[in-house]
Amino acid sequence: MFQKFLKTFLLVILFIFLFFLLLFFILWWGIFIPKEKISKAKIFSVEKGESLLEIGEKLEKESFIKNKIFFTLYVLSIGKHKNLQAGKYFLSSSMNIPEIAQKIISGEIANIKVTIPEGSTIKDIEEKLGIKLPKENLEGYLFPDTYYFPVGVTGEEVVRIMRENFEKKIAPYREEIKKSGRTLHEIIVMASLLEKEVKTKEDKELVSGILWKRLEVGMPLQVDATITYITGKKTTKIPLEDLQIDSPYNTYKYKGLPPAPICNPGLESILAALYPKESDYWYYLSTPEGKTIFSKTLQEHNIAKEKYLK
Repeated sequence: MFQKFLKTFLLVILFIFLFFLLLFFILWWGIFIPKEKISKAKIFSVEKGESLLEIGEKLEKESFIKNKIFFTLYVLSIGKHKNLQAGKYFLSSSMNIPEIAQKIISGEIANIKVTIPEGSTIKDIEEKLGIKLPKENLEGYLFPDTYYFPVGVTGEEVVRIMRENFEKKIAPYREEIKKSGRTLHEIIVMASLLEKEVKTKEDKELVSGILWKRLEVGMPLQVDATITYITGKKTTKIPLEDLQIDSPYNTYKYKGLPPAPICNPGLESILAALYPKESDYWYYLSTPEGKTIFSKTLQEHNIAKEKYLK
């Protein structure tokens, strides 16, 4: 009788052991083994106010996970069900549940890497991002850099992020700008001209000295880049009729700086505007190869034009 009881007891114990072993295996398979070995990432949206169960259902419906129960049990087991954050996420069915949950818990939203080159205009930025920016006086103050914008970013968010970056980059030089006797706006306008006119740091510093010197004596700046800014033409050859365009940006027709920047300059150009290099030069031109030729007199400049701009 005892032996029969013992045998039954052992069978029950074995059954319970096998049951829990099977349950453990199912949970391990469902939670730690991805649904697919290889899969492309795609966007998954968590809306504000969605519950753990709702998120799990969407993950299952969109084929990121095998079953919502596994996701729900895992998140509850780590005590993070109140930490799930709204946003758009890059997820893949080749990720396991802990990896998916960690992204949503940490708020690791999907980002797009975008590089805004120095000298980009507002129009260039809008075309690159495929969105419209707010109609404000932004030209010159959206700092060119590499950004990681969230998927679905708005024009307002882009402006906020780029303006914050501009302020961060300018902050160390604000006192120097005050000491220069020029306003930040004047520095940025000048920097935008340098950005479009010449390429190297050394050339920018020399051209900065030339242009500030021309302003001091009341000489027109005669910057070709202001003409192409008006016309929108992608060329270094300026026809004579374009020099007659009646616009406050026409630095051949009107003396002084243009009313606003003609592009968004990088830090190198901003510093060149702030720290111009003195020289005996009054004129410069850029060859088709991008080399800058400097001249001390108008006669030298005209000879250089004949030589390099045939």
